Amino acid sequence: MPDLITVKAALRAQRIETPSWAFGNTGTRFKVFAQPGVPRTVGEKIDDAAQVHRFTGIAPSVAVHIPWDAVDDYPALAAYAAGQDIRIGTVNANVFQDDGYRLGSVANPDPAIRAKAVAHLLECVDIMDATGSADLKLWFADGTNYPGQDSIRARQDRLADALAEVYGRLAADQRMLLEYKLFEPSFYTTDVPDWGTALLHCTALGPQAAVVVDTGHHAPGTNIEFIVALLLRAGRLGGFDFNSRFYADDDLMVGAADPFQLFRILHEVVLAGALRPEAGVAFMLDQCHNIEPKIPAQLRSVLNVQEATAKALLVDAPALAAAQRAGDVLGANAVLMDAYNTDVRPLLAGLREDMGLDPDPVAAYHRSGYAEKIVADRVGGTPASWGS
Repeated sequence: MPDLITVKAALRAQRIETPSWAFGNTGTRFKVFAQPGVPRTVGEKIDDAAQVHRFTGIAPSVAVHIPWDAVDDYPALAAYAAGQDIRIGTVNANVFQDDGYRLGSVANPDPAIRAKAVAHLLECVDIMDATGSADLKLWFADGTNYPGQDSIRARQDRLADALAEVYGRLAADQRMLLEYKLFEPSFYTTDVPDWGTALLHCTALGPQAAVVVDTGHHAPGTNIEFIVALLLRAGRLGGFDFNSRFYADDDLMVGAADPFQLFRILHEVVLAGALRPEAGVAFMLDQCHNIEPKIPAQLRSVLNVQEATAKALLVDAPALAAAQRAGDVLGANAVLMDAYNTDVRPLLAGLREDMGLDPDPVAAYHRSGYAEKIVADRVGGTPASWGS
C-alpha cells in the first residue's frame, strides 16, 4: 500500500489549469443558453478562475484564448491575475473563426490567408512574452470536406512550414503544444487528426514541441491511456485538455462519461513519474458549460481530476508489478480495481483541511455568496461568450 504521506504530497503539488472561456456563455453550435452573472471582461474571467483556486488550492493558472481575451495591455493583465493569486497560463490561438479561414488557416491554399494565420500565431507568442506564459497551444480546424478538394500532402507541407516559422520564434523556456482532433469541422480529412500526425510534426520541430491529448477528441472505444503511455515514453506528452463526451463532442465535465477511463489515464501518468509539475505535463481543462453553472462546474471538474489522481496514486505498484511478472492476469487487474474502488473523498477532505481549505470546495463556494454577488454586480455590458 502506498505511503499516505507521499500520496498527499503528490496531491498537494498537483496543478490543474482552468480555461477562461469556460466562465463565459458557451454552448453548442445549436444554442448557447445565457446565464446571469457571467463575466463581461477578461478581468472578470480571471476573478472567477481565482475562485476555483481559492476553494481547491490546486488551480493557480487560467488559460487565455486570443482574440477572445485580447486586451491593450498584457503586462497589466498578468499583474491583475497575480493580484488575484493566480497567473496567466497557456495562450491559445484562434485561427478558425474568421471568414477567411473557410478553406483552412495555415494549410489554406491561398498564401495570403496562410500569412494572416501565421501572423496571428506570432502575435500569440508576443502575448506569451508579455504575460510570462510558457505554453502556446495550437488547434487547427483545417481540413477538407470532399475527396479531391485539395492536396492532402501539400496541406501537410503548408502546415509544417507554418509550425516551423512559429517554433523558431519561441524563447528557450517556451513550448509549442499541438492538439489533434479526429474530425469536425472538416469531415473528409482533418490536417491534424490524431496523435501520430501531431507527434510527427513535433518531432520534426524539436524538443520544445509536444502533443496535447484532448480526452474528447477520439473515436469511441479508443484506448487513450495507450496513447498517453506512448507519448510519455517518447517524452512528447505536453499536456491534457480534460473534458468528457458520450458521442462526438467534447465539452462535458471531465469524468462525466467514463471516470474509470480518467483513472486509467492518470495511472499511466503516475507510473511514468509525470505527475510532478517539473515533468512538463500540463493538466488543463477545456470545457464549455451550457446548462450547468460555470464556477461550480469548474470546481467539480478540478475535483474529478483530483479524485482520479488520488486513486491512481493508491495503486500498489509493487503488487501490480509482481502480478504482471507472474502472469497473474486477474490478480493484476484486481490491484488496479482495488485502487479505483477506493473512496478517496475522506483522504482529499483531510488534505484540504491540512492546506487550510474547506474540506468541501463546492459547498464552501455556495456558502461564500460569490454567486449572488456576481449576479447583482454584473449588470449591463456584453457578457463574454465563446465567440468573443
